[in-house]
Amino acid sequence: MEENLIPRSALLERDDCALVVIDMQEKLLPVIAGHQEVLQNVLRLMRFCRIAGMPVVVTEQEKLGPSVRQVREEAATTPAIQKIHFNCFLSDDFARTLETMRRATLILAGVEAHICVAQTALYSPPRFNVHVVADAVGSRTPDNRQIALQRMRQAGTTITSTEMFIYEVLERAGTEEFKAALQLVK
Repeated sequence: MEENLIPRSALLERDDCALVVIDMQEKLLPVIAGHQEVLQNVLRLMRFCRIAGMPVVVTEQEKLGPSVRQVREEAATTPAIQKIHFNCFLSDDFARTLETMRRATLILAGVEAHICVAQTALYSPPRFNVHVVADAVGSRTPDNRQIALQRMRQAGTTITSTEMFIYEVLERAGTEEFKAALQLVK
């Protein structure tokens, strides 16, 4: 009988996670369907990661301007990674950054769901376990967003929500961290 056959939990482990915020840029965000909700959820995720001590990586597609002001402010100590490819992993800076973090689970948020988010998610396995935060990703059309979520799910990506992620990482109520995070979901 083989040892260590205990299945890995489907629940997230905070010490294994990194949030990747993809292309929340000034020139792109205004044309995204439901962009205000996407932005608010991305900001909640970023703020929660600060509370929980989890790393955040921000990418910017070349020629689309800087990230929106709110994302820049939340990521003030972390410079955005510039990229020309849609798949974030094809940026050497992105790949090196993730390698130094030594995290095996990526939490993806940002735009566009059917382009940069999807290509990054689909490229990630088997090296990374991927969770896409459905209410924190968007596309110019709702149809493209839905198709992207379906395709990523079919490929083995876990589709989650902002609140699911927050409460899963918190694990329990009654802590100071819980009280701080509660302000994000009220």
